[in-house]
Order: sequence, then structure tokens, then C-alpha cells
Amino acid sequence: MSTIKPLPELLINQIAAGEVVERPASALKEILENSVDAGAKKITVQLLQGGVKQIRVMDDGTGIAKEELLLALTRHSTSKISTLEDLHKITSLGFRGEALASIAAVSRLTLASRQTGQSHAWQIQVDGKSVSQPEPSSLTSGTTLDVNDLYFNIPARRKFLKSEATELAHCDEVFKRIALSQAGIEFVLQHNGKVRRQLRAASSAQRIQSVLGEEFGQTAAFVDERSTDIYLHGMVALPAYARSSRDAQYFFVNNRFVSDKLISHALREAYRDVLHLDKHPAFVLFLDIDPESVDVNVHPTKTEVRFRESRALHQFIFHAINKALASPNKEIKTGESVQATRSFPAYPRAAPTQPNAVSQPASFYRTLFGTETNSYQPAPINPVPVTPVEKLDQPAAAQEEQDSHPLGFALGQLHGVYILAQNTRGLVVVDMHAAHERIMYEKLKQALDHHEIPMQPLLIPVTFYADGLEVAVVEENQTTLDQLGFEIAILSPTTLAVRAVPATLQHADIAQLTHDILREIREYGASQILTAKRNEILATMACHGAIRANRKLTIEEMNALLREMEITERANQCNHGRPTWFETSLADLDKLFMRGK
Repeated sequence: MSTIKPLPELLINQIAAGEVVERPASALKEILENSVDAGAKKITVQLLQGGVKQIRVMDDGTGIAKEELLLALTRHSTSKISTLEDLHKITSLGFRGEALASIAAVSRLTLASRQTGQSHAWQIQVDGKSVSQPEPSSLTSGTTLDVNDLYFNIPARRKFLKSEATELAHCDEVFKRIALSQAGIEFVLQHNGKVRRQLRAASSAQRIQSVLGEEFGQTAAFVDERSTDIYLHGMVALPAYARSSRDAQYFFVNNRFVSDKLISHALREAYRDVLHLDKHPAFVLFLDIDPESVDVNVHPTKTEVRFRESRALHQFIFHAINKALASPNKEIKTGESVQATRSFPAYPRAAPTQPNAVSQPASFYRTLFGTETNSYQPAPINPVPVTPVEKLDQPAAAQEEQDSHPLGFALGQLHGVYILAQNTRGLVVVDMHAAHERIMYEKLKQALDHHEIPMQPLLIPVTFYADGLEVAVVEENQTTLDQLGFEIAILSPTTLAVRAVPATLQHADIAQLTHDILREIREYGASQILTAKRNEILATMACHGAIRANRKLTIEEMNALLREMEITERANQCNHGRPTWFETSLADLDKLFMRGK
């Protein structure tokens, strides 16, 4: 029978390394965090063979004293914390004091450092289990850590490492995470002697664009939301530019990259209303919070956290992202590129006149949008003002009028699908069905929130054949149907009659609309329809009520749609996450025709 005995220190470190140093990227993460904690202003990473052969990290931080070099490679030795109180309010990235010891146990490691104020540098070497005494080094400042032949002494673990390209990709991802969270530090990444990334110290927004590309920066909305002791800031990609994978999702808590279910759920909920099911949002977000309100000592990798007020934080993140995405007309799209902006700077030319400008009576809006006097409706829409010919010589007045309508004024329709409009910057193209669908959807949401979706009685009820299940749904869910704005009667075991529908849907295909609504109630259940699946059924209703392709609109109706878009939240995307409009500037049009050349 085996006896209980303490494990050797080397074996303890090798066991710990299996969790802390899963692959080269894991070791790189720990070393980079130490460099950041040391106050480095420049960090250079050199990799060989994806980090398996060598990981070298050089920084210009405060360095390590000669007498502390051996301690730096000893388990649970750290300068970051010293008491239990420190553990409850951690501000550094590292604090467990086990990473370097774990790395040293499974590699050939050289640690060289020159502490600020020392006359020269010192270094020590570790070869799996043997540790050398400190000896002089030629290092001019900071710390250099060489990790060679990772897992050389544990062949069984080494064989689980992937190809060079795969391990490099993981190292690059770790490098990006640290670089995103530390915009004020200069970073360099080299692989097999070639520079892969060189990031100068910059602002947070500039660093985000440098790492994720200019396209992300140009198609993202800014987030800047504060509470009493919480600050959320960063950039979130607009739904139209969501991705097919989660490769551009970065969330930092006090500059520490985390992967947290609570945060992920809040972000998914914020995007749920505007994102297609098979797409994923892209974002770089920073949460600054009182260190005592978050526990980072959950897992050795330090990417999991727990929050003291998790429910409140979930709501704060959800509303902050929802607010950023809801702000209408935040994007300007020009030619081949898309520019995100918070305003609409005027194009430096004379303001165009409003084409075919006539007063638009309220009946146009009631016809197009089903607008009645209800508490949930937005403020009354004034008719689009007339621009008299005699005022065309007053650029200031014309400019002011144009600036008040970022989407401009309609010129006409294209193939019965798109609205062409002009504004002070150039040409605007609107997908009229997608735009109207979003407007209808937002109106229905507001109405249902206020429990007052207005019904429109039908002069002649619409009757149609229904199967037994549909009849049963009507019989069992009259209250739910009433709340959704439908009045449906059972005429026979196979016949239904629709006597009233939501006012905004009176011009829809009533029979098909009713079939779809009954199917969703049957599929999800009445309780889910008005709660978890509410948005899905409202999206179905909005789709049926929206303008269809090939419907000819007057100029007045087109302008009515543009004005509604300008005051509707999330009007930049349809309910499925696709863009509802884009803009091409006059400068880009000039390039197409080579004007000025």
C-alpha cells in the first residue's frame, strides 16, 4: 500500500505548469503581464518556431534586483501582493507568483535584468531543475526573459503541441490582447527573424485600429458610459459589419482580458435585436471598476472573474451597448469604405435644393406608417418644408435645412427597390423595405411595451382555411392575440375570420400574416411570445407590414420614409442585421468620372 508523502518541488512545478503553461501562448501571456506590471514603455517579443523553440521578451521596465532573481523563479513569490486585503483589491495583471516557476520547470530559461539604479545587470539560468547562481550580464536596462525548448523534459506533453502556424496564431492572439489593453506601450512582435507587428504608443482608438484594421475603426460605434463607480468605454462594430466568427471580441476588466458568461450574455442581448442569427458582434471594450467589486482569483489563467453586483453590471453593459447601437445615423458610407462618425459634416459645396419639394400632409404618414395619436408614438412629424425658388440664393438657409436632414431628400426610385436621395455630402441609397421594416418593428415594440397596440377593424373580415392546430391556437390564446392587436373569430372547425389587425399592418397580406403569427404562438407558447420570443414575433409582424418591392412611391412618401428613419432608433440596420442605407460622397463620384484630371 502506498504511503502519503510530499511531492518534490520540481514535480509540483511541472504539475502546475500543465495548467498555467498549456502552450507557448500561455507562457507568453504570463511574461508579457510581468513586463506591463514592471512599468515598461516598450516590449519586444521574439519567437522561433511558433514559440516552441524560443520565446524571448525584452522590456525596459524597472527590472529585478540581483538578490531577487532566484525568488522570481520560486513558487508563490511575488512583489504584487503581501496580505489578504491586497488579494481583494488587485490592480496588477499578475499576482499569484507561480507563472515563472512553472515555466522554468518545463523549459531552458534565462532571466536577465537590470534594476533601475544598479550599475550593471545580472542573470540566472535554469535547465529544468538546476538553477545557476547570479552572474553579470550586458543588459542595459529592464528585463529579458528567454524561454527555450518548451516541454523539452516532458515529451508526452510536447507531442500535444500543434503545428508552428497554429502555435504562432495563439501567440499572436495573446500579443494582440495585451497590446489592445496597453495602448500607451510600444510593442514589437517578431517571428523567425521577421517583424510581424510593430505598434507605436498611441491612443486607445488608434491602437484598436492598428490591431483590428482600419475597417473596424471606420465601421464601429464609440461606447462611453459612466455610472457611480463603473466606466465602460471602447468600440463596437455596427451590426451590418458583424462577423461569421468570434475572432474580434475583446473585453477587458481593469485592463485584464476576461472571458465571462455574464458579460457575453449582456452583449448578446444588446445585439439580439439587430444581428442575424449566424453572425457575431465585434468589439473592443474596457470596463473600469472598483477592484474590490471584482474577484480575479478564480482560475490560474486569470481570464475568469466574478462580480459582486453581477445583475446590476449586466444591465449596465446591456444598456450602454444598446444605447451605442440605437443612435441613428451614426454611419456614413463612402464608396469602397465606411466611415463611422458622430456628426454629419457638410460637403464643401453649395447645398443642393430639395427636389420636387412640396408640403406633405399628415395623411401621407398615416398611410405609410399607420401613425395615429397614441402615447407610444414619437413626436408628431412636421411636413417636409418647402424651399421656395427665391430662397435658393441664400446658401446659409439652404445649408441649415440640409444639415437638419442627414439622409437628404428623395430623387426617385430604382427598380422599385431602392430610394435615391441627395444630401450635402452626395448620394444616399436606401433599401426601402429594410428601412420600413425597422421603423415598423420599433413602433410595434414601443406599442407593446405600453400595452396599447392600436387595432384597425376591417370593413370586410378576411376569412381563410385553417387546420385544426391553428383553430386550437386561436381558441386557447385570445388574450395573447388581443395584446398583439388581432381580433380573430372561429367560424367553423376549418375556417377563421380576421376582424381586426394592428393598425400599422392593415395593408399586409392578412391571411399569410395570421398563419405566421399562429404558427409562432404554437411553436413558442403564449407566455414566451410576450417575453423571451417577443422580438421574434414582432419582427414577423413588421416584415409583413413593411413596403414591398416594386411598390411605386411618390416623392412625398419617400421623404416621409427618410424622415422616419432619422428619428428611429437602430434605423441603420434592418431586423436581420443588414444595412438599410449607404452613402457615396461627391468626392468618390468625382473619382469615378475622373473629374479634375
